[in-house]
Amino acid sequence: MLPENEKETEAVLFPDNKEDIIMNRKTVKRFMAIGLSAAMALGMNATVFAADDSSDSVKGSLEGVKLSFGTTALFAPFTYYDTDGTTLIGYDLDLVNALKDYLGFEIDGDIQVMDYSALTTSLAEGKLDFGMAALCATDERKEVMDFTDTYRDSGQVVMINKETSPSEITDIDTLVKGDYKIAVEKGTASHLYCTNNGVSDDRLEVHDTITTAYESLEQGKVDAVIQDGPNAYYYIKTTDGTKLEVVGDEFNQGQAPYAIAFSKDCVEANDKILDTFNQAIKDLTEDGTMDKLAKEWLE
Repeated sequence: MLPENEKETEAVLFPDNKEDIIMNRKTVKRFMAIGLSAAMALGMNATVFAADDSSDSVKGSLEGVKLSFGTTALFAPFTYYDTDGTTLIGYDLDLVNALKDYLGFEIDGDIQVMDYSALTTSLAEGKLDFGMAALCATDERKEVMDFTDTYRDSGQVVMINKETSPSEITDIDTLVKGDYKIAVEKGTASHLYCTNNGVSDDRLEVHDTITTAYESLEQGKVDAVIQDGPNAYYYIKTTDGTKLEVVGDEFNQGQAPYAIAFSKDCVEANDKILDTFNQAIKDLTEDGTMDKLAKEWLE
């Protein structure tokens, strides 16, 4: 699904050509201190990348770095609250923890939880350094924020109410071409799909959260919900007495790539950060971490 921590973007002072710099430990510390002082003089939090003079590995390369982080807690099994109502859990939360352990950075302050619309706005305005919430790296979003490589791909599905939805709705084509009411979550890939494929505003019921979209369909107020496959199947699997089911095949495959979103301010100040996270994702894929996360949360 898609749309949604509040700190000034952290500045990094780092030479363009890292290979030209040979440092002993004292030099590294001195360079970091200079970078921190200069960044503070600019009125920004300092994000300083530690140089690794022994290899190309990014492991531990963000020791001492603090990044503000936001998520939604609205998109199980990727990000949601545990049964206690306060503990954030899910695939994305475990992934960000794995990245923290691998790269060495820290979350600046508390994890900021908000709906998708607020999350994407905060990233676009540079109020957060990065965000994760099964965020789709859409072309529209790329105009106002930057993304890592894809860490998980997803398509959308059509969900109907077995008791109240018209039997003519059998897949995405029949839904879009018919005169049916569709619930979507605001700013998500599903919302964008509808607007880009001729679904008029009067046919759309746009919700701030997917939870209320599901409730609307459960109550028969709309004819269908369009949602990312993983969340749709998770909802059906874990919701006792649900009337909802998926019809037709998954569609829009490859058009809803989940990636880590960074504010453009953060990337501008830290020109190595996307490459660093991309390499970490690759490393965690190769060492089996990503497979373990998928088995725990998505199977």
